[in-house]
Amino acid sequence: MVFRPAKVAVFIDGCYWHGCPEHYVPPKTNSGYWSDKIVRNVKRDRETDEKLREAGWLVLRFWEHEPSDACADKIALAVLARREARLARGD
Repeated sequence: MVFRPAKVAVFIDGCYWHGCPEHYVPPKTNSGYWSDKIVRNVKRDRETDEKLREAGWLVLRFWEHEPSDACADKIALAVLARREARLARGD
């Protein structure tokens, strides 16, 4: 999700595809291919985060297993804070 005026980018990462430290289980078949794929995904995630931050964005990442209401609250607070800061600066 993107909240463009507030410059907040939100990602919900799947535990398997993004290597969740709590829930990722290495595959039993074709493990070399899939393990490398997950490593590339995580690397791409970090690169994406860095590029967005350099462009002035706030990046929020959540795992798929996190409670959606807690994620929604964090997102709402971040967007409101960024909007208020923008208004205070007169942007």
